[in-house]
Amino acid sequence: MSIIPPRKSITVVAPTPTPFNEDDSPSYELLAENVQKWLGTGLSGFVVGSYGGEEFHLSSEEKIQTIRTVAEAHKGQRFVIAGIDTPSPTVALDLAEKYASVGADMVRVRIPNIPKDGRQENGIVSYFDKLVDKSPIPVIIIHQPKQPMSVDATPEEVGQISSMDNVYAYIISLNYRWETQIPSYLHESTQLWTCNGSLLLPGAMIGAEGACLFFANWAPDLCREVIKLTREGDIEEANEIQRRLISSDFIGMDKGVAALKAGLNLLGYRATVPRRPTRALTRLEIAELENAFKEAGML
Repeated sequence: MSIIPPRKSITVVAPTPTPFNEDDSPSYELLAENVQKWLGTGLSGFVVGSYGGEEFHLSSEEKIQTIRTVAEAHKGQRFVIAGIDTPSPTVALDLAEKYASVGADMVRVRIPNIPKDGRQENGIVSYFDKLVDKSPIPVIIIHQPKQPMSVDATPEEVGQISSMDNVYAYIISLNYRWETQIPSYLHESTQLWTCNGSLLLPGAMIGAEGACLFFANWAPDLCREVIKLTREGDIEEANEIQRRLISSDFIGMDKGVAALKAGLNLLGYRATVPRRPTRALTRLEIAELENAFKEAGML
């Protein structure tokens, strides 16, 4: 039995990276070792099959095996969220069922970009209505447009989706200005999560009760502390921690998965390097990230 936090607790999860062997095949052994190491941190759970795990570089079979591996490795001490990105609610439901069968406790579904044709049955709300009600596990919705400042749903649609019984949380996009209006539409039973290391404090200030961000692979306890302090009204202390995180988070956002893995290697994990053709960081880039980690007090 996995440990899923109560809906109003502070929840910090991260997109779990997939280690690779020298022959470019996934190393499930190293993945399990990394999960064991994360169990000694404040990380609430693992998001498998998302950007940080190189979702578009993995086959369907490899995604299934990574979910199974993480679910077995945490031994009921955490929970697993499986990532889904498809415009088809039929395919999304099929994936939710498959992922649940190998150990996923929830699914994180990206709001699809569905062109509006004026027919309600073809819209965003209809998409989630077809998925959420039949999903065997709770659904977390993420607003993550392909173009960072774009919008794939209206606040009213997000509000309708968040009121569905099987929805656990909503993850904001990088379009913070747009997302500031969402809390007033979000159903009270649905958690609000921020999405980025640099948006920990701002996200908590608009009501975020948790976060889903790759920075939490590096420093889940610092992420949790920023949210906690902000919610308690200690903005000065929260801002001091937030300020120290900015440099390393900027490198992470700029360099992507390569930086995520290089940072984990610096911290003693065995994350290896990105799957080809994505290049690994150079020695100079790793040194820059190391200095940023020291500035943040992470090394």
